[in-house]
Amino acid sequence: MSVDTGGSEELSDAEQEKILQEVERRRTLQGGAAVLVSLIGITFSAFQMWIAARSYIFQITLPLYGTIDIGSLQLLQVGAIHVTFALVIAFLLFPASRGDGFVARRLGRLESATRGQFGDEHPVTRGVSRAGDFVRWAAIDPQMNRVTPLDGLMIVLSLLPVHYTVTNYDEIQSIAIRRFDGTQGIGDVLWFLEPVVAGIAALGIPIDEASYAFWMGVLGLLLVLEATRRTLGFILMSLVGSFIVYARWGYLVPRDSVIGPLAIQPENWANIVYNLWYTVQAGVFSTPVIVSVRYIYIFILFGAFLEMSGAGKWFIDLAYALTGTRRGGPAKASVVSSGFMGMLSGSSIANTVTTGAFTIPLMKRSGYSPEFSGAVESSSSSGGQILPPVMGAAAFLIVEYTGIPYATVIIAATLPALAFFFGMWVMVHFEAVQHNIGGLPRDELPEIRSRFRSGWFYLVPIVLLLYFLIIARFSIPRAGWFTIVSVIALIAFVAAYDERSRVPLVGTIAAIFTLQLLSYATVGGNVVDATLALTGLEAAGTGLGLETAAYAAASGLGTIVILVSAAVMLARPRTVPTLLELDDAVDESAERAASKIRRPQLARNRAYRFGAFVLKSMDSGARTATTVVIAVAAAGVIPGVISVSGLGPNLAALIDAVSGGSLLILLVLTGIASIIFGMGMPTTAMYIILIAMLGGPMEQAGTALLAAHLFVLYFGLMADVTPPVAVAAFAGAGVAKADELGTALIAFLLSLNKILVPFAFVFSPGILLLRERGDEWTILTAADVADLGFFVPDVVIPILGMFLGVYALGVTIIGYQYTDVGRVRRALYAIASIFLMVPEIPLLVLEGTLEAVGIPAYLAIFELTASLRLIGLVTLVALSTRNRTRGRTTEAAETAETA
Repeated sequence: MSVDTGGSEELSDAEQEKILQEVERRRTLQGGAAVLVSLIGITFSAFQMWIAARSYIFQITLPLYGTIDIGSLQLLQVGAIHVTFALVIAFLLFPASRGDGFVARRLGRLESATRGQFGDEHPVTRGVSRAGDFVRWAAIDPQMNRVTPLDGLMIVLSLLPVHYTVTNYDEIQSIAIRRFDGTQGIGDVLWFLEPVVAGIAALGIPIDEASYAFWMGVLGLLLVLEATRRTLGFILMSLVGSFIVYARWGYLVPRDSVIGPLAIQPENWANIVYNLWYTVQAGVFSTPVIVSVRYIYIFILFGAFLEMSGAGKWFIDLAYALTGTRRGGPAKASVVSSGFMGMLSGSSIANTVTTGAFTIPLMKRSGYSPEFSGAVESSSSSGGQILPPVMGAAAFLIVEYTGIPYATVIIAATLPALAFFFGMWVMVHFEAVQHNIGGLPRDELPEIRSRFRSGWFYLVPIVLLLYFLIIARFSIPRAGWFTIVSVIALIAFVAAYDERSRVPLVGTIAAIFTLQLLSYATVGGNVVDATLALTGLEAAGTGLGLETAAYAAASGLGTIVILVSAAVMLARPRTVPTLLELDDAVDESAERAASKIRRPQLARNRAYRFGAFVLKSMDSGARTATTVVIAVAAAGVIPGVISVSGLGPNLAALIDAVSGGSLLILLVLTGIASIIFGMGMPTTAMYIILIAMLGGPMEQAGTALLAAHLFVLYFGLMADVTPPVAVAAFAGAGVAKADELGTALIAFLLSLNKILVPFAFVFSPGILLLRERGDEWTILTAADVADLGFFVPDVVIPILGMFLGVYALGVTIIGYQYTDVGRVRRALYAIASIFLMVPEIPLLVLEGTLEAVGIPAYLAIFELTASLRLIGLVTLVALSTRNRTRGRTTEAAETAETA
């Protein structure tokens, strides 16, 4: 049973797609083009799944034939293939122009100007008109529904750099020493162009002397810039392009000027292209893309599998079952479900639209305004990326950039994330009480126990993920692979399970697993190896110990479940599964494909639906990951330029000079920069750019490394709901059919916790459960908890202050607590919130003011911060008591008046 949304307000899949299309500037393709995108996306996901399972070695082991060695790839080659897949999909899904941009409008005026100058029949007018028609046919896609010839050209060009990188790795290694001297020319590689190259050379243009490798590097960089412009907009493309230009001509910056520290040593194009394209230490294929290859993609894919399995729909239903009848229940359920799905998807926009299509109509129906409904959904969806254990893949970026263990990252990130969602809960509750918004009738909601029983297994992959990462201590890619296998095995089992099949299904799986265990214990191999050994076709190996054999057998349990379940589904294809509720997108895709091949009855075949689930998940994961891959490829250029140009220390010195050595000013500047850089940009790209520029100065200022990285992440996520860009908020407004700016302003206010909470944990790392030991910050131990002299003032008090401050901030924003809160009292609540959460801010402001008039002071000490927290607490209690009394008086008066 699902929640009754009330019908007309619920968005159709077509409407959801249209909103995503407008916000993300993405095409809606049909026919052969759509099939091509899906095939490329599925191949991309298959490649990444192989990398996660087997690393960069491509081998297939067959019984009797042994191991077939297909080959192996170097890290640079894997990165090039990874980025090329994203480039191809980006050129298919995102148009070069819709004809409404600045350049297109100016060129469009040329035709009318020519017609006015020469008349309709003049040859010049006809020539310009035909040229315009050709450009519109070749490059412009106003309806966003067709692949243009220019896109086809871009795709062909995208294949050239990766082909060179994969097939000429030995030559690339020589470039590191001799740069491009002595490398192959264009005619040597593209032999069919030899006549063209010779003809151009005869004209005096020495193209025959040009290095093919050099031009492939230039082409690759230009393609990444173009894909960045299409997917992420002109601003990020310009920023990355300006850094490339700066790498070449940054030495011209006057060293005796205010920006003198930005001057760098002279550099030539050969070194720049080599460092930005042909190394994994800097540039496009450096750490950001490596992290995408190893971590980000596989967890985006995990989120796609979980979403397509129906987990999203089930979790939304469960959230409504638990909270739907309460006051403001639909909004509270939206906070919970959107946070959970945002954690998995890593895309504020996509989650706002897909989850919001269900939650926003229910919020509106219960009495929330359209603007508030859209704001709650977009704010919660963006906040999901700070929620452990996945954090929208941000956790894995932090692990790679800091070297901090994954377990430490998610433990440290937990309390601040809970504080944010606690604040969201408080605000939607006060809004509901203020406007007398109730919940939904119980008969319109799922029954809690039955809903939990019908989908509790969706929690298994999350539990397994934590087990693999924290207890078993698998590598992150291997944990991601095993978790995806567990999702596939889980859905296969559920699809095959029914009253008649459950005994043979479970019994067969148990029997094969037992045989597998015995095989490993006796011959050191799986059942196939044992069978070959018993028949004398292969020699028996050495048996493993029981514990090792059990571990080896368990690693293959997912494959056993998938194969046995698939056999059951094929044997009884028409049986309706008891528990399976795949996402609607899977069913629609299955029905559409079955209709195309003129076998609509296949859509009811559970083996066919299971196959559709796997392929749709792989396709969806690739589409979601494409924008992220393009973003990290482009963003990698910026830290690449900073590192190879030697700008890093100079930039840190400049930032220190601008901030005047003040940590507070540095944090404010970092926060503003994070919001600006994050506008319209994926969180991953924003994080990479900001950490490259500001991470070092923050750490040098004494900030805990993990706190600095989380600070940048929190503020970058604010960009998703900060006007004038506010892409997630605008998506929420589209779903809610609300005013865009009004929705964005409310979403910004609801997300203010993402501003104060990071200040709180930077000044009080105990909120992150961290303690400094020498030069290192580590997670608290039992001994730290027992050390009350540290634990109470550095951990307990700041955590309580954070949650109480979040509560006070909620009253400030909504303007209600028991009764309406006037402006003066709201200001007092705001002051109480700051005193409780970050008393260091007013103390540092006062400290800076005193130093400005020549009075040195150091005020950020425990005695003063504790005093301000106490003042904030007393203020909050006094105001709350007063409001409660006023509320009761008002309620009594209204009751008497009614009587």
